[in-house]
Amino acid sequence: MNVIVGPFLTFIIGINVVTSSKVLELSDKFIDISGEGVWFVKFYAPWCAHCRRIEPVWAHVAQALYSSPIKVAKVDCTRFPAVATHFKVRAYPTIMFIKGEFWHQYSGERLKDDMVNYAKRMVQPAVQRVSHADSLGYLKETHNIFFGYVGKQQGPLWEMFSNHAEKYQAHSWFYALSHEIAHELNPPNDSSVFVYKEEETFYFKANPEVLEDRETLNNSLNKWVNSERFGFFPKITRSNINDLLATEKYIVIAVVLENKLNEITQTERDFKDMIESIIRSNKQELHSHFQFGWMGNPELANTIAMSELTVPHLIVLNSTTSHHHIPDDDPVLMTPEAVSLFLDQIHKQVAPTYGGNNWMVHVYRGFFETRTTLINMWHGNPVLTALVFGLPLGFLSLICYSICCADILDADEDEEITETHEKKD
Repeated sequence: MNVIVGPFLTFIIGINVVTSSKVLELSDKFIDISGEGVWFVKFYAPWCAHCRRIEPVWAHVAQALYSSPIKVAKVDCTRFPAVATHFKVRAYPTIMFIKGEFWHQYSGERLKDDMVNYAKRMVQPAVQRVSHADSLGYLKETHNIFFGYVGKQQGPLWEMFSNHAEKYQAHSWFYALSHEIAHELNPPNDSSVFVYKEEETFYFKANPEVLEDRETLNNSLNKWVNSERFGFFPKITRSNINDLLATEKYIVIAVVLENKLNEITQTERDFKDMIESIIRSNKQELHSHFQFGWMGNPELANTIAMSELTVPHLIVLNSTTSHHHIPDDDPVLMTPEAVSLFLDQIHKQVAPTYGGNNWMVHVYRGFFETRTTLINMWHGNPVLTALVFGLPLGFLSLICYSICCADILDADEDEEITETHEKKD
């Protein structure tokens, strides 16, 4: 049953709202009105399997945001290619948050809660003012991580903070507080920037010379915000590993294997909890140099290590040099003290290094990924794999055989002709 939203809006946008879904269907007319209001749009193609898989999740996102000013919609780019061209869509599905003239492509996990929280954050001003004394406690309860500015809202530090809030709004929350409201966080007397991360507060520290040089301050604050916007032990996936590498820290990864129900064995859980306990109990000492996390699938870790890792396993990636470190001992048998000693050796650059960024490593990594892909294809569907690679090889063999046989036949004919002439002579 269709619900009529309004003849003018229905005509322009091509909305088809059904009672079972709050998702708005858009047409190419959306290009003309995209700057009006706030939109959370999925650009898709009907033939795309990933698009079909995300369809029910997107419906739940629309339901959760129905009472907000955010309009959740989707557009079929095969029917309206002009929309895909206008918004520079290069892959399906592409999820984009459109607020006026700003387009922000969503790159997080395609889960309902993640996308809903992202949209709620993006609809707010980049920097929100906190004016009530009890608001700080509310922020602590509702956000695991948020950034704050304390002091007068003027000067280079405030300007840089505002700029980076716009840049990183898609990843975190940013607030402006007075010294009176932020007194329980023990801020410095001067203006300052802090991050509240899982019940810990860390302040941006800069020399007076840095604060006076706008370019240096901008680069330093940008690097600091980017490195502090992650939790102490996030899940690492292909969608966020590049952002983690931009922190320029050592990435400490606990590798486990989740099943289809996102469950892991007790041994893997104990190992994962042990690695997490190290950063939890040594936040102040480790967080400035190490970013901890875990992977639920060893495939990405195997690509980094260029070998088949057993699970559970431990790998430390140097984000600045692309080298990686693997402990010599069996990770399952390692104690927290042994892991801490291993990390200390890495920080002092005395631990063995592997990999890197030279051309030989790139060649071997390409070979490893190709081999892994072929093995996975064979295990998944050996018949199809045999057809995909067997038919071209068969045709190539026939061509080579025909070429070789043609030379042999030509040689035989030449010999026969020569023998005939000799007989006549």
